[in-house]
Amino acid sequence: MTQTSENVTWLTQEAYNKLKDELEHLTGPARTEISAKIAAAREEGDLRENGGYHAAKEEQGKQELRVRQLTQLLENAKVGEAPAANGAVAPGMVVTIAFDGDEDDTLTFLLASREYASSDIETYSPQSPLGSGVSGKKVGADAQYELPNGKLASVKILKAVPYQA
Repeated sequence: MTQTSENVTWLTQEAYNKLKDELEHLTGPARTEISAKIAAAREEGDLRENGGYHAAKEEQGKQELRVRQLTQLLENAKVGEAPAANGAVAPGMVVTIAFDGDEDDTLTFLLASREYASSDIETYSPQSPLGSGVSGKKVGADAQYELPNGKLASVKILKAVPYQA
């Protein structure tokens, strides 16, 4: 679970450890593996027309970008507790909302940074229009957020519970 305020990102100990493990993998075994791929592709000859070489270099670039992102995130991280199950919407919570008070038209999502995005549950950033609109509100409360077209949308908060990985 993360909560960002200014340049500080709040993480649970579990989340910090997971991200630290990913960084260690990327700067160790994964870096060695991509270097070997590049070396093998380089041995194939003409680099201008070597698809394997260019793909490996692109993969290396993406990997190094992720290393920089994780390094910065972990440098600015503060480890804390998971959010309390007090019915208030906060980063690290799984939130269920009803659009315009229609309890048949609902959305359930994780309010967290993209570090938690997964295929299991849709993730909205606390800084997104919806995320900032519902943050701090209690279950049963109404919230509003701005749509891309500038209009306001209303939602009712039906449920907010701490995320369990």
